[in-house]
Amino acid sequence: MTILPMIIFFVGTLGFLALLYFAFSGPNVQKAQAKRLGSLRQRHAPATSQISAEAQMNRILAKRDTKMDSFAGRFIPKPEMLRLRLKQTGMNWTLGQYMMAIVGITVVVGGLFYFRGMPIYLALLVGTFLGFGLPHMVVGFLIKRRINSFNAKFPDAIELLVRGLRSGLPISETLQVVASEVPDPVGTEFGEVVDKMKIGKTMDEALEDTAKRLNTPEFNFFCITLAIQRETGGNLAETLSNLANVLRQRSQMKLKIKAMSAESKASAYIVGSLPFIVFGMIMMINPSYMGEFFVDERLIIAGLGGLVWMGIGVFIMAKMVNFEI
Repeated sequence: MTILPMIIFFVGTLGFLALLYFAFSGPNVQKAQAKRLGSLRQRHAPATSQISAEAQMNRILAKRDTKMDSFAGRFIPKPEMLRLRLKQTGMNWTLGQYMMAIVGITVVVGGLFYFRGMPIYLALLVGTFLGFGLPHMVVGFLIKRRINSFNAKFPDAIELLVRGLRSGLPISETLQVVASEVPDPVGTEFGEVVDKMKIGKTMDEALEDTAKRLNTPEFNFFCITLAIQRETGGNLAETLSNLANVLRQRSQMKLKIKAMSAESKASAYIVGSLPFIVFGMIMMINPSYMGEFFVDERLIIAGLGGLVWMGIGVFIMAKMVNFEI
């Protein structure tokens, strides 16, 4: 078997996978929204020496890393961003465990396909792709599930804050009530805010740390509302009540869009995954039959053409049903 057809097939497959990634990764509206919210939050945030304190805290946390975590941080790009993602899952996962999962999946999957008769280059490609892709997908799934659970319970937490403020309690006491009464993950996040306030941080600094970790527009709206109300004055209970209504309407709109676009999204997923599933099943049953795709140049060209057309179709379908509010 020559190397050139294998390289051509690998390049075409990676191009198709990259096209699927950009299709389902969502629009760049989220980045622009986060940038606007960040600038607005900085405009109303007090000027303190928080940067040096955060740097010192990061150095203290870095000393707690195990040898495996330190070793993984040398090879994983942007380890701080990955640490943040692992913390957003709500699990006590470390960089070392994440790297061990990558290596384990790569070796097991690559070895399985190789011993089943797949060429070593293709087995290595599939093992590497699944080794890096599966942990990333699992972490992203857990983050999304936790954020959705937080957003679903967050309006109830704001309503509880409103009732506490209307009864005469200060905002610090109402935050403690929310931390103890509202289920996870809202109660856990507000509990961390209260704990940071107890060790000397201001409420704005504690909320800012939680907003950076959650990275959700809903909680950013809450922080900005408190910052603006502190400067302009007014009825905080009424302002938070209006914010709770807005967040509920926003959640309802998302559910309507999800229901209306569910059929098209399912079609895109099926169309994109079915050829790979069929190819893998036939490869497991009869490797010599499917091995011609890596030798015969005509089959390679036909396969790349099919990947390109299928990728274009899935890309268009994904963009048609991808909405952002």
